[in-house]
Amino acid sequence: QVQLVESGGGLVQAGGSLRLSCTASGRTVRNYAMGWFRQAPGKEREFVAGISSAGGVTDYADSVKGRFTISRDNAKNTMSLQMSSLKPEDTAVYYCAAVMYWTMTVVTTSATYDVWGQGTQVTVSS
Repeated sequence: QVQLVESGGGLVQAGGSLRLSCTASGRTVRNYAMGWFRQAPGKEREFVAGISSAGGVTDYADSVKGRFTISRDNAKNTMSLQMSSLKPEDTAVYYCAAVMYWTMTVVTTSATYDVWGQGTQVTVSS
């Protein structure tokens, strides 16, 4: 059974950068597609970025394209989200997620994921 733990959230000024990490334990995630989602107060959880099991395919929400970069290191059982040019509207709780999917596929729908972390708060001040 896989467990996920996010880290790296915090408070940053608009225009700044943060790097989120997601560490998996329990078993290897090399056969898992993984992704980042976020949920702002009063809003539904939304897809941010996703990466295929081998890391060769990525996808991003339009709102973060060109500013965020997702990556993974299967040898270390970790996934990261490098966030740059942050905006106040990026403020949310960020969650990492995983689902066993050993194809070159990015999973963008939250309902497909069956393993979730507890979330980490990102706050961008204007």
